[in-house]
Amino acid sequence: MASGGVGVDSGSTGTGAAPAASAVSSSSMDVRTMFLLLHSVTEDNIRFFQQNPSEMGRRFVKAFTQIQEHGCGLQPVVQSFTTVFPIFDFDERTPANGYRSLIKVVRSCILHIIHKSRYITANRRSIFFRTNHNCMEVEAYCSALCQLRALVYFAQKLLTANKDGDLFFGEEKGLSEDFLHESNSMHKGCFYGRCLGFQFTPAIRPFLQTISIGLVSFGENYRRHETSLGVAATSIFTSGKYAIDPELRGSEFERLTQNLDVHFWKAFWNITETEVLASLVTLTSTTVRVNKMLSVPPSSFEMPLLADPNLMVVITPPVAHSGPGPVQMRLISYELRDGQDSNELNELCKPEAQLGLDIRLKTKKAPRSKFLLVHFHGGGFVAQTSKSHEAYLKSWAHELDSPILSIDYSLAPEAPFPRALEECFFAYCWAVRNCHLLGSTGERICLAGDSAGGNLCITVTMRAVSYGIRLPDGIMAAYPATLLQASASPSRLLTFIDPLLPLSVLSKCLSAYAGTEPTSNASSNMDKVDTLGMVRNDTAVLLRDIRLGASAWFNSLLDNGKTSGKSSNRLVGLQLWACLRRPLTLLVHLLRLEKLILSNCQVSEAVRKSCSEAALTGTSTNSSSEHEQNFVMSRTCQELDENTPSCSRQSLPDPEANTQAQADSRSRTSFYQEEEEGKEMKKRRRGGSLRNSNHSCPGFLGASSPSAAVQQQPTLNCRQRLS
Repeated sequence: MASGGVGVDSGSTGTGAAPAASAVSSSSMDVRTMFLLLHSVTEDNIRFFQQNPSEMGRRFVKAFTQIQEHGCGLQPVVQSFTTVFPIFDFDERTPANGYRSLIKVVRSCILHIIHKSRYITANRRSIFFRTNHNCMEVEAYCSALCQLRALVYFAQKLLTANKDGDLFFGEEKGLSEDFLHESNSMHKGCFYGRCLGFQFTPAIRPFLQTISIGLVSFGENYRRHETSLGVAATSIFTSGKYAIDPELRGSEFERLTQNLDVHFWKAFWNITETEVLASLVTLTSTTVRVNKMLSVPPSSFEMPLLADPNLMVVITPPVAHSGPGPVQMRLISYELRDGQDSNELNELCKPEAQLGLDIRLKTKKAPRSKFLLVHFHGGGFVAQTSKSHEAYLKSWAHELDSPILSIDYSLAPEAPFPRALEECFFAYCWAVRNCHLLGSTGERICLAGDSAGGNLCITVTMRAVSYGIRLPDGIMAAYPATLLQASASPSRLLTFIDPLLPLSVLSKCLSAYAGTEPTSNASSNMDKVDTLGMVRNDTAVLLRDIRLGASAWFNSLLDNGKTSGKSSNRLVGLQLWACLRRPLTLLVHLLRLEKLILSNCQVSEAVRKSCSEAALTGTSTNSSSEHEQNFVMSRTCQELDENTPSCSRQSLPDPEANTQAQADSRSRTSFYQEEEEGKEMKKRRRGGSLRNSNHSCPGFLGASSPSAAVQQQPTLNCRQRLS
């Protein structure tokens, strides 16, 4: 619900702002007094600027005159709405409905205009008065008041057409069609420029401005880059013009919300899925003992009926659109509980390098919790995963003392309805049946979700009712999407000017979920092998591996029961080397980047994986020296060694490589000897030229001709070539 308080204007100075804000209070001012005050302050400014024949004076007069006209037209309509508010309230203790919210927004706009008019009256004769800036502020709020007047008139038509106590227009034609036409024809740019967030508390306005600037900058570079992280990085350098030009920002925001498809919003919302932001969230969020990605295979199972536990019903895996497939989910638990480290659950774990830095002392496992929370994330059915919501889910797991299972359902438009519902229902049934593996006894199982996740909470419960199985003990649905038809209502009128999720964006998301939005044909494996591309794709992985190396080191020091003495220190060193091997390989690739581009050699997928996963999971209690050597040479490193050029291969010593290493050592010795001989010869001759041109390049190990030198060149290892 919109706030009725007066927000401090972002463009005004501090002079006179506090007295004006304290003098104007929506809670202590009735409608008639508010409109009288509006007419008074605007009339005073009109008389003053009529004496100024300049262009700026004429603009002030025109803006204040239009504000007076809008105020005279709004006053009787607003007064009539105040008499019908109680009819649509939820109850006497909850005075809230769409009509109240709409009139609150109108009151907030008028109070901002009064505040700005008083500031102009107090400072218009000062030499520090910014005439152009304040004139544009008044014009922006005049335009916003004009658009709000149109919304109030439409709400009046809706109030007349609906039955008593009904907030929604039930027919698909008539006012519902006019509602969509009004959404497309309304000028909404003024609400995203200087007037952005005026209906909310002043504390949230900087956040909304940051989001809007980031959105329009992202939209400007959306077609120029292939990854969301690349677009975000470029947008930082182009966001300045939108910060200093609110009119440009508002018009661009309106263009994006009206024209761009759902794939743009999918890319913008999925910025929070990048490794860089996810790592920052992981470092600042609550540390948990269990954070596992699970992949449940699409196998049917039986569940007892609620009415008669002796009868069973078969729960089939999701099959809509793409056929049977595994369901992805994330298990989060603050404490390690019984069952969460079982072999049966570990077989379902999906490799993911999301281990946190946990320096707490090892303790025994906690007993199973009585509770289990099944979570469905939001994102308009088209974006985000459990990783985006991981920060507050960790806090919930700590505060509720309960394990949380967050479902990563398939997203539209690639997987439209009912795929997400089928996966969420299958995951809920699997959680009820296997709660002992999740660290819960299953005495109380609740569902939680926001936005699209709230819709899935309700629909999963409805499907459980139709199957006759156990129902969830509670549902926490935050602002769920329940009425998906384009029915006109007073609260939906406010979505025209919503700064975070306008009606046009909601419509695109619902169209994608319904299956009417085309899927994207863009390939996700089109990244170019250039410097910016490698840094963009690998920097986050590099930082992650360093963090995992530190985590392995701390955990090994704390785990005194497994290893001791020199073997423990050696094992820690091997783990650190395995974690740092990946960043070192990245640096080698960066140093030899030109050769990779000339040969059109794409970096293999093994480069993108961290061998630290094997280093952190392959520890053994009784490890011999032979096992420790094989332990560092993980499968990822072997793949990397096979797929990378010979010049960048780095492997640990093995019996077969000793001979080659000795030969390389002799070659290096010969190389340095010949280099010293060359220096001695230069000193003796003191400027004289060499007689034999074949000895002028000692780097070729004494080759007698250039062709022979080229033949011997591939035998050099990476270290010699870098030298």
